[in-house]
Amino acid sequence: MTALNWKLVIDSQDAPALADFWAAALGYEVEDPSPLIGQLLAAGHIGEELVAEHGGRKIFRGLAGIRHPEDPFDEASGVGKGRRLLFQDVPEEKTVKNRLHVDVHAGPDGPEGPEDTDALVDRLEKLGATRVREVDQGPAGRWFVMRDPEGNEFCAA
Repeated sequence: MTALNWKLVIDSQDAPALADFWAAALGYEVEDPSPLIGQLLAAGHIGEELVAEHGGRKIFRGLAGIRHPEDPFDEASGVGKGRRLLFQDVPEEKTVKNRLHVDVHAGPDGPEGPEDTDALVDRLEKLGATRVREVDQGPAGRWFVMRDPEGNEFCAA
């Protein structure tokens, strides 16, 4: 059996803003679908009601993707073919704990050297995350439960 490609889709209220947060948090790139959107508009396949603008680019209204900067991507659509998160706007707000969450690990090498957990948490808070609680299990590990700007839980270790 061949391994399958996949992406993690996260419901949101403001997909472009949440994509910006997670791209900055993970060091990923926000996908640029503007060439594809231009082609689809010119061919009459989509109408302007499906298009918005964010960061000076045309995007699909209510959708925004981010991808790992080293992974391959389709140049015509901007869509990543590797590690990827897609944010999609939904009408309902988040009301309960996530059943699935992202774990973010401190980086081995940043501009100022190795990033430790406390530095990671501080950086994520500056980007708009909220610290919920610290979990310290001694030799088993230490991490923080956090929330992104829309309240989605994740862990920082």
